[in-house]
Amino acid sequence: MQHTHPLDCHKTQQYPWAVASRFHCHFHFSSVRVKDFHQIIASLGIFVTKHLQHTTMAALGSRGTVTEASNFKPEADVEKLKSAMKGAGTDEAAIIEIVAHRTIAQRQQIRATYKQTVGKDLEDDLRSELTGNFEKVVVGLMMTAPEYDAYELHNAIKGAGTEEACLIDILASRSNAEVRELNAYYKKKYDATLEDDICGDTSGMFKRVLVSLTTAGRDTGSNVDDALAAQDAKEIFEAGEARWGTDEVKFLTVLCVRNRNHLLKVFEEYKKVSGRDIEDSIKREMSGCLEDVFLAIVKCIKNKPAFFAERLYKSMKGLGTTDSILIRIMVARAEIDMKDIKAEFHKMYGKTLHSFIKGDTSGDYRKILLELCGGDN
Repeated sequence: MQHTHPLDCHKTQQYPWAVASRFHCHFHFSSVRVKDFHQIIASLGIFVTKHLQHTTMAALGSRGTVTEASNFKPEADVEKLKSAMKGAGTDEAAIIEIVAHRTIAQRQQIRATYKQTVGKDLEDDLRSELTGNFEKVVVGLMMTAPEYDAYELHNAIKGAGTEEACLIDILASRSNAEVRELNAYYKKKYDATLEDDICGDTSGMFKRVLVSLTTAGRDTGSNVDDALAAQDAKEIFEAGEARWGTDEVKFLTVLCVRNRNHLLKVFEEYKKVSGRDIEDSIKREMSGCLEDVFLAIVKCIKNKPAFFAERLYKSMKGLGTTDSILIRIMVARAEIDMKDIKAEFHKMYGKTLHSFIKGDTSGDYRKILLELCGGDN
């Protein structure tokens, strides 16, 4: 049976690129030189590589303060980083200029190029050159999003005591896709499942809520069942305010499983049934880590940037700074929704996030956080 396509193989001399587009046909190499064929394949490879590089260098979100650097050349950045760490002393300003102004995807290219040209891991060299909170920010920025989440969670679980705030901040705020990526990276890196490590280090209903969040099982649809929302609100009310003691399982079933739009309707119905916001009921009915995780889930469903704005405010207000929270949020949200977090911060507290960071930190640590924060607006 003859091919009738206008770009059939016997016409490849006229349309050489047809060779690459119609591999399924019978090649007539007499009509196209092998040299031309190789040239076409090489050109296609260059095109695909450039296309992939372009499409994967963008920021994770569209509301971040860190955006894709134009005219990005990983080789040039590597040379600058090598110079910054060469000899006695370190040029921290040069490190900040690069690391705080590249997307995560661009930093991965820098990591790969550094290893290729120096034969060492960039993170190892950064750790040996830097110290303290500045080091934690820079090293954190060099990781991918799931890598950083896994790193933070592993440290929170395996360190001295458990940092429950880290478990809550990450698991209550990440999407199903983000949790699945995090689980996969955690298993690969630490040769254990995140769920097993959480089970070994937490207990009771708090453990059950965290395990539920690690399953990434929340409904991702947008449908709202009004009758079910009213029923959910009634059952949560009867599980808490309307009885002696609290049936936390009902809270878990609704808050960890239903989709966002449905939950917003549940919160609305709950206020009608109980006469108060669901956050107020959680505060009245629960305490400790369980209260914290349920409140975090509700706040993230209602307004995630506002949740992070509150966490940042509480990390800096009063005496001392909870640097672990400040660093984690600034690193993780810089290229996702930092603009929205800044706006919510100003709306909620009447001051800019920039001014808070400036007044509460110092040195190179302050400088890099302010770069991630963006302008004082």
